[in-house]
Amino acid sequence: MKKALLILFFINLGVMPSYTQESDNYQTSMGELTITPILHGSLILQLNDITIYVDPYGGIQNYSSFSNPDMILITDIHGDHLNQKTLDGIDTSNAEFIVPSAVKEKLPKTYNSTVLNNGQGVHRMGIFIEAVPMYNLPEEENSRHPKGRGNGYLLTIGKTNIYISGDTEDIEEMRRLRNIDIAFVCMNLPYTMSTDQAASAVLDFQPKIVYPYHYRGKDGLSDVEGFKKRVEDENGSIQVKLRNWYPQD
Repeated sequence: MKKALLILFFINLGVMPSYTQESDNYQTSMGELTITPILHGSLILQLNDITIYVDPYGGIQNYSSFSNPDMILITDIHGDHLNQKTLDGIDTSNAEFIVPSAVKEKLPKTYNSTVLNNGQGVHRMGIFIEAVPMYNLPEEENSRHPKGRGNGYLLTIGKTNIYISGDTEDIEEMRRLRNIDIAFVCMNLPYTMSTDQAASAVLDFQPKIVYPYHYRGKDGLSDVEGFKKRVEDENGSIQVKLRNWYPQD
């Protein structure tokens, strides 16, 4: 009980206690790529001397052991994606923000920000970044995540394709993806989708490697073990990597 209250206290402050996460290394045609889960929907990608933060969240202490970002991708306006308290602690002086227009409107004007809306793309530092749709089903204007407001991202690093879902359900745009090497797929009801929806979509677009992430829901953590079992039982060529995105639990 005390532990849960302490975590709630930190969440209300917009920070979380620091910790060390497990990184994974992948060889790309541009060099070695290191991916580190941070917290919830946040991760860091490091390629040679390039450092990319995705949805920085949970407090500066979670990023203090990493190089300052060259690029920051933000998917949506909600506080677990656009977290100004965390951003205020990060040295963003040399970072370019890649964001949807709804996020741009909320960022300080001093930030170097490039707007990408769904379907748009840009080359930066040898990487192609494409904004892809993320939204709730059925499509409704008053949904938590209406179509067109936020971005998932598709990063092409040499010949390696990385998909970051953002907050979405098992939309057709996800199911139609092809040639994805590494995918980060959310699964937390009632905000995004169930593990069954996520598994069904993953079995459709067949990434080589998939990380369940953003899996804390209203009733606690989603059954990512069940997700892994279903996906790997039905398609043994897909590797599901489970990482601890909530180490304080």
